[in-house]
Formats: sequence, structure tokens, C-alpha cells
Amino acid sequence: MSDAVSSRSAAPGSLNDRGVGVLGGGRMGAGIAHAFLLAGARVDVVERDAGAADAAVQRIGDSIRRSAERDPDLDPAETASRLHVGVDLARFSGAALVIEAVPEDRMLKHDALARVDAVLGEGAVLASNTSSISIDDLAAAVRDPGRFLGLHFFNPVPASALVEIVRGSATDDRVVDLARGWVQSLGKTPITVSDSPGFASSRLGVMLGLEAIRMLEEGVASAEDIDTAMTLGYRHPMGPLRTTDIVGLDVRLGIAEELARELGERFAPPELLRTMVTEGRLGRKSGEGFYVWNEER
Repeated sequence: MSDAVSSRSAAPGSLNDRGVGVLGGGRMGAGIAHAFLLAGARVDVVERDAGAADAAVQRIGDSIRRSAERDPDLDPAETASRLHVGVDLARFSGAALVIEAVPEDRMLKHDALARVDAVLGEGAVLASNTSSISIDDLAAAVRDPGRFLGLHFFNPVPASALVEIVRGSATDDRVVDLARGWVQSLGKTPITVSDSPGFASSRLGVMLGLEAIRMLEEGVASAEDIDTAMTLGYRHPMGPLRTTDIVGLDVRLGIAEELARELGERFAPPELLRTMVTEGRLGRKSGEGFYVWNEER
């Protein structure tokens, strides 16, 4: 897929012709790229090597095709023409916005952000898709923390309606305003929170998910009945255990460990969660977690 200029409006909000960069083309990075492509942006995705880049092309291409099946007005060829996937960080030099979407590991993100920051152009905004790591902590990796913030997208990105904007102590008001406009241009609702462990969404969501896992571990009820208690009793669109499967048990474990370090033992991961991750039962992406996943689910 090339980086040919769109025949539609160039990009959402004030991104204009500069486009969007996404570092990492895994499930989250691909979903973020897909969302900006559907909004009319040019998108550069950079991966660690050629094999990962090829996988990202396939992943995003499949998402575009599924969107075209649902929306007859979407031209999949034109949409794909605005995507470039490769391994050269220099592709980000002209972007108005670059979003880091590498795995939820502090040191990995520090390294990734420093490398992206070194090639960013004047006036560009740099964001992390972290779901739990302090924005002020990550800001230590960049030269200008005023242009850095968190943009926490939710999995699956195409179906989620929310993006959590996390402002660090040094984030410029202008950057927050730009981010709100970009999120709205994607058809999603932004909320703005101050930097704190787990922000708002992960802190609340993980607490509920961990308690549900403890209940399952203690034999209080089955996974299905625990989830039904929340979907029918509290009108949650999805139960906490099914949500954990979609997020990924390894991702949820990493967030819980981060929150336990920052906020104390109430976020300590249950042994059942650790065991399932060790066994490779990571949820939907591995085919099995608290539920068995297949093409029909």
C-alpha cells in the first residue's frame, strides 16, 4: 500500500496534508490507523521489521474490507491508497500527529518515544496509547513535554466510541484542544483526564475485572453468570470477563501490575490471571481465555 494523496478531504481536523503516524501495527496500532483512514487521513505505520510490516498491511487491509462491506459508500482502494506501512521512522518527519502504540512496557515505550521524538517536525504532536503508564513518566523520553499527551484508544478501536485524552503536567492546552478535535473527527467521544495511575478508564475497568476473576477463582459463579450479572443487572454492554478476553489477559495483567506498584495491593493480580497468562490463554487473540473464541464469536 502506498502513501498516495487522498482524493477525499486530506485529513480530519487540523491534520491537513501532514497526516498521521502510528508506531506499531499490532491490534491496537492497526485499529488506530484504520480509524484515521476512515476519517480521510493519510496514515504512515512504522513497524520493527519487514515481517511485522507485512502483517500490519494484512491486518489493516482486512479491516478496510470489512468496513467497505458495511458501508457501500466507502471505496476500499482509495482508502488503502492513503496508507503506507514500512520500517523507516523518517516517515514521521512530516506528520502532524504521531501515536505510539507499542506494547504496554515502560522501557519499551520510553525507547520508542525517544526514537520518534528525534524525527518529529516542528509543531507536531506526539501521543502515547498507553492504558496505564504515567504520561509524566513517559514525557521524560521527549524533548518537549508540552506537545506530548496520552491518547488512550479502546480495543476494538473501530467499534469503541471513547478515546481518553490524558494530559501530563506539562501538556499545552493547545495540544489538548487539537486532540479533542481529532478524536471528534473520528466520530468518537473524547474525555480529558489528568495524569494519574490508570487514568480513569483503566483504573475502574481493571478493578472490576480483577474482582470478577477473583470471584471465578473462588467458585462464586461461572464466567457466564458473572458476566450476565453485570450485563443484565447493571446494563453493562459486556461483562468484565468477556471484556478481559477482548483486551487480552496479558495486557490486563500488565496494567494490574503497574497499578499495584502505584496504588497498592487492591490491584494485585489474582493467581488465576497469572496462571492463565503463563499457559498462553490470553483471550480472543489466542483463541481461549475465560471463553473459547472462534470465527463465529
